[in-house]
Formats: sequence, structure tokens, C-alpha cells
Amino acid sequence: MSQAYILILYYSTHGATEKMAQQLARGVEQAGLEARLRTVPKVSSECETVADEVPKVGAVYCSEEDLRHCSGLLMGSPTRFGNMAAPLKYFLDGTTSQWLNGDLIDKPAAVFTSTGSLHGGQESTLISMMLPLLHHGMVIAGLPYSEPSLMTTSTGGTPYGASHLAGTKSSNPLSDDEIQHCHVLGKRVAIIAKQLLSKG
Repeated sequence: MSQAYILILYYSTHGATEKMAQQLARGVEQAGLEARLRTVPKVSSECETVADEVPKVGAVYCSEEDLRHCSGLLMGSPTRFGNMAAPLKYFLDGTTSQWLNGDLIDKPAAVFTSTGSLHGGQESTLISMMLPLLHHGMVIAGLPYSEPSLMTTSTGGTPYGASHLAGTKSSNPLSDDEIQHCHVLGKRVAIIAKQLLSKG
């Protein structure tokens, strides 16, 4: 059996969601599992392939094998009118074979997002990302209120998953609370994955 890993799958336009992914990876690694960062290409309205096969910078594109063999999944997107971004939805729409095979059943998953405004659809975006994961039979993990800053944060943070207030120019750095939420959520998914693997 190959080494267990948590797949951190995200789409990022201005870099905020990518920064969250990197902090989630730290949480995963704190729990002793490998964090595998992957992204998805932009969706083009052109009728021909225009994306490079490998991105010039950042994480590589997610493959079917990355998804099929993960022990858990952390999935993130900026909000688009209260929903996940089209490139991530397009990728998920292509996961029928994993659904038919039951590749993701009983694996833990959690979601994260970044928005330009505090009430710009964080929770609805997080829920929109949960829906296809529930169809895949995944076990959804939220951010529990045992994390005390959920009650006091003035930036991101919801029980549905980690979130970030990037600001209208996407220039806000991750706050201490937001970084902590990412660490906690990444660690939680990794711990659940290890527990499930041990019972496997």
C-alpha cells in the first residue's frame, strides 16, 4: 500500500485560497500525514484547449489518480456569487468514474473558501462544495466550536469550514484566527483519516 496522503484540492485566482491551502497542509503534516497540494486549470470559453498541461507556477493540476487514492480531501475555492468557482465545479463534474467505483466513500473531507467581503457568500460557498462530496459518499468534517476563536473572530471562520476575508482587492493577509482555523481543520481531517485507515 502506498503512503497515505490528504489531497488539498483548490482553485485560486489571486492567491488567497492558495495561501489557505498551504496553511491547511501544515495542519495535515502536524498530524503526521503527507499533504498533497493540487489545483485545477481555468475554464475557457474557447472551443480548443488553451491551458498548459502543467501550470507555470504553484501546485500541479490534480489527476484522477490523485483523487482516487487519497485518504482524505480538503477542497477550497474563492466564492463566485455564493458558489464555488467554475473551474473547480468543472473538475468535479468530471469525476463520474470515481463516483461509479465508490473511490471516495467513507473518506473524510472538509472545505475552505476566501471572499472579498465578510458576508460575501462564505457559508453558501462552503455548502456548495460539500454537495458533490456527499454524493461521493465522503464523511464531511466541519470546524467544531471547541476552537474558541470561532466565537470571537472578526475575520473568517465558520463551523462549515475554514474561511478568509481577503478584502475587495484580495490584499488582506491571513489573520491569526484564519491561520489557526486552517491548521485545526487540516489536522482534524488527517486525524480522522488515520483513525479510519487503522480500522480499515
